[in-house]
Amino acid sequence: MLPKAFQPFLEQRPICVMAQAVLENFFQPQRLDSLFERVAQRQYTRTLLFSALIELMFAVVLCIEPSVYAAYRLRKKRLRVSDQAVYDKLDGMELGVSAALVEDSAQQAAAVINALGARRQPWLPGYRVRILDGNHLSGTEHRLEELRTTWAAALPGKVLDVIEPETGLSRQVFLTPDGHAQERSLLDEVLTKVLKRDLWIADRNFCTLKFLFGIAAAEAFFLIRQHGSLKGKLRGRRRLIGVGPSGKVYEQAIELTYEGVTRTLRRITVELNQATRDGDWVLHILTNLPAQVSAVAVAKLYGKRWTIETLFLEVTQTLACEIDTLGYPKAALLAFCLALVAANAVAVIKAALRAVHGEKEADELSGYYLALEIEQTYDGMMVALPPPRWAVFRGMEPEQFAAALKEIAAHVELLRYRKSKRGPKKPPPKRGRYQNGSHVSTHKLLTARPP
Repeated sequence: MLPKAFQPFLEQRPICVMAQAVLENFFQPQRLDSLFERVAQRQYTRTLLFSALIELMFAVVLCIEPSVYAAYRLRKKRLRVSDQAVYDKLDGMELGVSAALVEDSAQQAAAVINALGARRQPWLPGYRVRILDGNHLSGTEHRLEELRTTWAAALPGKVLDVIEPETGLSRQVFLTPDGHAQERSLLDEVLTKVLKRDLWIADRNFCTLKFLFGIAAAEAFFLIRQHGSLKGKLRGRRRLIGVGPSGKVYEQAIELTYEGVTRTLRRITVELNQATRDGDWVLHILTNLPAQVSAVAVAKLYGKRWTIETLFLEVTQTLACEIDTLGYPKAALLAFCLALVAANAVAVIKAALRAVHGEKEADELSGYYLALEIEQTYDGMMVALPPPRWAVFRGMEPEQFAAALKEIAAHVELLRYRKSKRGPKKPPPKRGRYQNGSHVSTHKLLTARPP
């Protein structure tokens, strides 16, 4: 199906071919520029096209280029604008445009995953599960004039991300440029996306009366850990329901009141076998799910919410999602959103591998090794196969594109990308008291090692 020119890379570097094919299919310049014109409210296009800026930034996010300026230098003749024009465009990027990029990529990716027949089993049949969590961007360098007089970390913003576990896609993001803002300040925007029969799973940071009652008012459901500041009236006796993977599971009714409306919810308590990293031995989970969903099932669902933590870890470790030289918040948030777009592309790659090699085998793949192949191969591949060669993937319908991905995935040797499993962590040994300027000879310590 694919031209013969692709054959060497299909045999030696199929993951990189799949990644570029996904980007070509999803992010056609005309589609990106149309999205910008449709969503942007203040920015406009004069010379620098939005699609050209996104192509430049993707090279940085995918670690193909070390910095924005390095990526600009390679594209200077083609862009026909100054480097300052690029930075100005980044600095003024509207948050709505950045968020729309993630949502648009998720819609396209979901269609392809459906065509591949590679959706995972639903966590709870009959419900559309959504996992909500936040991430604050790390401090940037103090390049801006306003930051040069402070030692404090310069925080460029926060992100709320919504994950669909059946596909592994980042479906929506909610952004704020205020690094000091609470995650709860974005919950009003989240409520506008809640649909009937949704099931929203989140940690205690999002446990507010307004959010819980807002979800219920939309005829949706929630499964959220109770925050210590949220008080209610416990009703009846606490009953032992069973034992789950994490410990004993209890259930009790609780009444909450907000703006004159009272609702009776289920309070699921888990007495943990092992403390959380915060030192908690007991979890209280609030839910309005019907009684047909057992308390043990509720506890298992909450335990699986770490899916989104894994996504954030993978995005942070394998992609340049937080570019420390981008001090302006809107530019930093665009970079993070592009990393989530890239993660959606990886979700499509993994779906194709599940469709060809099976779910169990595909789940053993390491995001690090997938990203490493792309980083090491991309530049040479694009020299051997310049952009016009990739036109074959543009405009493919989901079914046709799914067939092409399966053809490429058949060449993947999974053993090359398998995760390296490690044993349980050992507690670190106690060290001697630190003395400024002290040092040791490694050679002497090794020589003194007992036989």
